Amino acid sequence: MPSAVAHEFADPTLLGRALTHRSHGADNNERLEFLGDSVLNCVVAQTLLDRFPLAAEGELSRLRANLVNQQALFEVASQLGLGNVLKLGDGEAKTGGQRRPSILADAFEAVVGAVFVDAGYAAARAFVVTSLAQRLQSIDIDAPAKDAKTRLQEWLQARRHPLPRYAVVTITGEAHAQRFDVECTIDVLALRTHGTGSSRRAAEQAAADAAFAQLR
Repeated sequence: MPSAVAHEFADPTLLGRALTHRSHGADNNERLEFLGDSVLNCVVAQTLLDRFPLAAEGELSRLRANLVNQQALFEVASQLGLGNVLKLGDGEAKTGGQRRPSILADAFEAVVGAVFVDAGYAAARAFVVTSLAQRLQSIDIDAPAKDAKTRLQEWLQARRHPLPRYAVVTITGEAHAQRFDVECTIDVLALRTHGTGSSRRAAEQAAADAAFAQLR
């Protein structure tokens, strides 16, 4: 079991199943992932309700989405070292499945489900809160709800400026672990910024955020 996962399983077979991808065999983590997804959302919702008693439903939904999206769960699973102990079929293993965001995010949800089956909701809640502790502590409810590209576009449109152009400058890394470098250009303002990310979309958002920061 990954040392960073703080739960002692009464039934270790549950953990083994949670860390088994469907490519490895029929006894895999898909059902536990299904359960874990619901438990995870419930725990995060309860935690947010307790922390922000005056927040509206829309604000709480936005915060929860930021905490349980695929990229966030991938990063948490990576920090826990789940990729090092995942059981994958030969094909997935050879193509870097142990580092694929969707597979790792699903594995984390499956571990949550396994903890719930093994020891109940309180144990699952403790595991989730511990695993997401840094992210939960850094929540900023006053952070803008709109993404960076939308904010930049609206700022430009309000001033009747043309929209920015985004272009991929470089792509590095292997197919399963690529890094994108994107340039955001606003010709009318002679402004160019760069952003990097694990996807083109993420890199564009980073470049837009850098541009918007210079315009405010």
